[in-house]
Amino acid sequence: ETIAEHFSLLSKLMDIHGDNSFKSKSYANAAFQVDKLPQQLTEMNKKDWAGQRGIGANLATRIDELINTGRLALLDEYIAKTPEGVVEMLAIKGLGPKKINTVWKEMEIESIGELLYACNENRLILYKGFGEKTQNNVRDAILYMMSQQGKFLYQQAEHSIETYRKQLQDLFEKSLIGLTGEAARNEDVISQVDFIISQPEESITMAMQSLGHDPEKTEEGNLLFRMENAPPLVLHSCTADNAGTMQFLTTGPEVFTKYIEKKYSVSLTQTNYASEEVLFNSLNLPFIQPQHREIAVDENYYQKNVQKETANPSNIKGIIHSHSKWSDGGYTLEEMAAAAISKGFEYLVISDHSQAAGYAGGLRPEKIIQQHAEIDRLNEKFAPFKIFKSIECDILGSGQLDYDDEVLQSLDLVIASVHSSLKMSEQKAMQRLLTAIENPYTLILGHMTGRLLLSRAGYPVDHKKIIDACAANNVVIELNAHPRRLDMDWRWIPYALEKEVLISINPDAHSIDGFDDIKYGALAAQKALLPAANNLSSFSLGEFEEWLFDVRGMKGTLG
Repeated sequence: ETIAEHFSLLSKLMDIHGDNSFKSKSYANAAFQVDKLPQQLTEMNKKDWAGQRGIGANLATRIDELINTGRLALLDEYIAKTPEGVVEMLAIKGLGPKKINTVWKEMEIESIGELLYACNENRLILYKGFGEKTQNNVRDAILYMMSQQGKFLYQQAEHSIETYRKQLQDLFEKSLIGLTGEAARNEDVISQVDFIISQPEESITMAMQSLGHDPEKTEEGNLLFRMENAPPLVLHSCTADNAGTMQFLTTGPEVFTKYIEKKYSVSLTQTNYASEEVLFNSLNLPFIQPQHREIAVDENYYQKNVQKETANPSNIKGIIHSHSKWSDGGYTLEEMAAAAISKGFEYLVISDHSQAAGYAGGLRPEKIIQQHAEIDRLNEKFAPFKIFKSIECDILGSGQLDYDDEVLQSLDLVIASVHSSLKMSEQKAMQRLLTAIENPYTLILGHMTGRLLLSRAGYPVDHKKIIDACAANNVVIELNAHPRRLDMDWRWIPYALEKEVLISINPDAHSIDGFDDIKYGALAAQKALLPAANNLSSFSLGEFEEWLFDVRGMKGTLG
């Protein structure tokens, strides 16, 4: 079986690389023939298997190599020259080697996470051999695979959190039940969902077993229940007397609990509080929301911003950064605008991909002219709602933008983003980004690091230098609200505010449903207490137009 698996993998990798199909088929056939042999090859005489159908002299030599060394040098060569993420794609149901070749060589995608993102952007259907059904099947298969990896985006875990809460409330009607841990803090990525319950461990165990869930013990001694296609549920037993202490300690993060203990000279593990409110009162502190506890360690920043209205979905007035069928969106521009109106937004910044993004149907200059004509027509139809003429403009390898000045001049605003050649040193990434930021037509820097949570770390950047450059050039920094991006990281918002740089919570919507992703961007921004006044997408239509006029005037790019 091991030898057959080696040959099968080698055949698939050869197909992924587009090598000689006759050779790859010979290895696939050899895998089939070896797998059906009645005995282990090491238990057979070589004359009994060498020369059988499908096993010629060359393959017999490869088999000898495997038997004697446990390795296949040719396979090692192919593995070494194939990105790890591309090899992992072979586990995706419905995605064969030839389609993986297209994904890697034509789409320039090298990880499963990037592939999922491409599915969500309707990018696969632009390529031969990929229809909508295939794209949906690939997406579903990836989501299932990711659910088995032990970490979940907050958005993926959200439904489980509420399901667990309801089940626990039904099981323990008269008990104190409180959400704690990563989920209570609205972390971008969570590994488990924690609740405290004022019940003895024995009672919790029996009740959960009645639902078919057997417990394990965590390293800390708490009850862990593994769930199918969902985050593990961890339950912390407490009493009515120490529920507040337990909730405080398990909510964390550790940097905050240690900060409180040190500042107030208190050992919380040895003190019982019935509720968190009582605990905070005992320290003469106002209650600090779980999602603010990490930033609250910066006492001056927290006190300065905690009373301000933070950016949230209810005060976001416009959709900035969205795509339509003009590039890789799933809906027409008119459908996107009508949906934005129905959801109560005052304006829509349509920012389809630029020409370098051929994989995403990027717009050639003549297409931009045609799109602008449609925008003019729709603005007459939908007034006072307004569609702004924008582009998500690729930052090229040199740092230059993807169009000449004449095209850029015709746009209301430019969102500049990196989409290609993502494997960069910090020096190269900074050169590209700083050059783009200094371009007078760049008004918003899109997804600063290119990260995809749980999939791609993003290219290295010096956040402070990027923020300083944006301050010097009147460039807004996007907080891309897609739950797989959330880029820039919310932890850099305080420094951006210190430098008076605006943030913009943008959904990067490729569908009407994508508008709703502003929720996840807002949850991230709220962890940094981003005031609505400092979030560009919270500007009213009038405020947005005034900002646009002022900043383009300062940059000298008004038409």
